[in-house]
Amino acid sequence: MDRISNSPVEVGDWVKGKTKNGELIYGYIEAVNSLQGTVKIKVMDCDNEQIIGKTVETLKHWVKKLPMSTFDGEEPIKALIDLALLTKDESWFMELSAKLKSIRQVAKESEMQNASHPSFQNRLGTYGTRD
Repeated sequence: MDRISNSPVEVGDWVKGKTKNGELIYGYIEAVNSLQGTVKIKVMDCDNEQIIGKTVETLKHWVKKLPMSTFDGEEPIKALIDLALLTKDESWFMELSAKLKSIRQVAKESEMQNASHPSFQNRLGTYGTRD
């Protein structure tokens, strides 16, 4: 099989890759066996729906570490909360819930500030205040 990547992966890293049967997988590393050069991946998405939610073992060089993403909006955080619930990761759930609460608080404060100083944006992109 073709080599996808030789980048080092660790437990908890999100990866994409393939199984020994050539199935494309997306998930996170649950265990790394450096002696055998394999990793165990909790499959979150796959072209073979039967292995979604299961743990599979594949060769380390058949997976590629995915870049870290920042999720600042309410909807992405809600999706991650669903994932934390699915994976039964209580500490991650609590962390994400606190972040969601913070985002909502900032939005609420912003709304209150805008209500006290109403403004508008015209078609040219310039701002003005409403009297």
